[in-house]
Amino acid sequence: MPWRSVAPGTDVGLALGVVFLLSILILPLPTLVLDMGLALSLTSSVLVLMVALFLEGPLDFTSFPTLLLLTTLLRLSLEIATTRLILSHGSEGAYAAGHVVAAFGGFLMGGDVVIGGIVFCILLVVNFMVITKGSGRIAEVAARFFLDAMPGKQMAIDADLSSGAINERTARQKRKELEEESTFYGAMDGAAKFVRGDAVAGIIITAINIVGGLLIGVLRHGMPLTEAVSTFTMLTVGDGLVSQIPALLVSTASGIVVTKGGTDGSADVALVRQLGGNAKPLALAAALSAIFALMPGLPAFPFLAIAVAAGAGAWLRHKTPVADTDGDITETSAQPAVAPISEMLKLDLLRLELGFGLLPLTSGENPQLTEQIKALRRTIASEMGFVTPPVRIQDNIQLPSDRYVIKLKEIEIGSGDVKPAKLMAMSPSGGAPALPGDKATEPAFGLPAVWIDPSLKAKAVAMQCTVVDPASVIITHLSETVRQNLPDLLTYVATQSLLDDLPREQQKLVNDLIPSQVPVSTVQRVLQSLLAERVSIRDLPTILESIQEGCSLGLRGVQALTSHVRIRLSRQICNALVGQAGYIPMITLSPEWEAEFIAHMTGPADDRRLAMPPTVLNTFVGKLREIFNTVSGGGEVPVIVVSTSVRDPMRSIVERVRPAVSVLSQSEIYPRSRIKTIATIT
Repeated sequence: MPWRSVAPGTDVGLALGVVFLLSILILPLPTLVLDMGLALSLTSSVLVLMVALFLEGPLDFTSFPTLLLLTTLLRLSLEIATTRLILSHGSEGAYAAGHVVAAFGGFLMGGDVVIGGIVFCILLVVNFMVITKGSGRIAEVAARFFLDAMPGKQMAIDADLSSGAINERTARQKRKELEEESTFYGAMDGAAKFVRGDAVAGIIITAINIVGGLLIGVLRHGMPLTEAVSTFTMLTVGDGLVSQIPALLVSTASGIVVTKGGTDGSADVALVRQLGGNAKPLALAAALSAIFALMPGLPAFPFLAIAVAAGAGAWLRHKTPVADTDGDITETSAQPAVAPISEMLKLDLLRLELGFGLLPLTSGENPQLTEQIKALRRTIASEMGFVTPPVRIQDNIQLPSDRYVIKLKEIEIGSGDVKPAKLMAMSPSGGAPALPGDKATEPAFGLPAVWIDPSLKAKAVAMQCTVVDPASVIITHLSETVRQNLPDLLTYVATQSLLDDLPREQQKLVNDLIPSQVPVSTVQRVLQSLLAERVSIRDLPTILESIQEGCSLGLRGVQALTSHVRIRLSRQICNALVGQAGYIPMITLSPEWEAEFIAHMTGPADDRRLAMPPTVLNTFVGKLREIFNTVSGGGEVPVIVVSTSVRDPMRSIVERVRPAVSVLSQSEIYPRSRIKTIATIT
């Protein structure tokens, strides 16, 4: 095994350390090893306390609960080892349990057994009743209150995500931090019990050492009672002191760590900033200390020294302007900070502006809009293959009370009016329902509708009407608007993010393709072309493979690469176009129109354009509208199928007449798909 695998900080090294601690409980230790262990216990407790003092936040010391358990186990193991030596070799003298125990016992007792015993008992009481009990209570309360506040914090993260204040990656990071903090406080609550149990064990071990040592010394070794009391009490007090001082330091560190949740910065900086941040408290403390110095019977020098120090601090704080958290110097009379001009240049990719009367839909106990926007983003992500930008919800007092506006890059792309206290009813026949209410038009699809009172909902449902609430009306309009503008939402940064989020096994494909064969901008344009026709880009690896294959075939240009990608995605495209009858309803072109289109194609091979005379084009559009109206009466959503060379110009024409209708080339029809020709344009 390489020596690095057993070094400190490795898994094997930690395992060996724990095994060593457990072995101390069973195996006797020589005094030299015991002295090294006690020195390690003292030094590690000081290190833990210093780390706790200089923490910036609780999550910077997430290993503390585990460390607390290990240090407690170390102290208990060493106490058992010293107890074994005291009881077995205590009659041999003061150094029976090692030099560290003897030195601490002699230092604390000062040659007097009674005074040493009293001081040691006081130290036990301070550690057990004050420090340990207080730290345990702080950990318990902190864990309880944090767990109670978790649902509210999670809802706040979700609300910020839905409103656009943060993005998906920031939300995931915040949720992860929240989960880590919850786990940390829960672990600290349990770890505090180790500290308290350690203090109780210390008291019991001390009593065993004194009573057992006296019995063994007097009855087994025949020592005089006074000599036995002096020897075993000094060893016991030294042992207890060596164990209780590290326990007290670690208990103090535990209390400091669990109280860091509401404090910014390390403890030293926070104390100086909060105690000495205002000149008035310092001045009052200086004046009170000076009064104590003048009182008869009290020593003047200590109080005068404190008064001078506090007065100097108050004077310096009064003369020094306060520095804010960003490091900018501000006077108390300064005007509020103005947002940088650069903030005004940032654009919201998606924004939903609401009139004053629609604000209740975003707040209160049931924030319908924020929850439905979150669900909408998930739906679009699962269907189309990329996460749309957050929708920022903003009130606009310039809008009418019941009006909303949808903006893309701060340009209006949709708007509508809703009645917050009513429901929208739409008839399946296409006409306005015969219900009392306000006549309206459904904003997403332009269907006639009526705003009815909620009490009429049962009647509307009985009439087979579709009834939706105001929030659903807005969300439906937002959904259709977003789907129509997906290409504009797939920015360069979003494309790069999609490529970076691919699994590791797909990164080789990305590295081979970009930038040696095509740049990211070309991949972006291909993906935008697919989204423009509502083709999902969720199967991104296949799309990248198709682009790479097209490049190897000599295809250049976005149009040619997109056509090749569509052929590779034929199964996905055809599966999405299958109707309720189980087949793809097709509209084809007559040979005459096919020849007409091909005859008027101009331009290079990779960028062919249609240059058809306006009169001929108007005749074709008229026939196209007639076919659409005829087919729509049958309840089917048709697909236009043309030759490969004609597909792109045909799509540009259909997009202006009926955008929801798809256009396929003959090579894009998956061989196993069921198709049926329902009309032909002649």
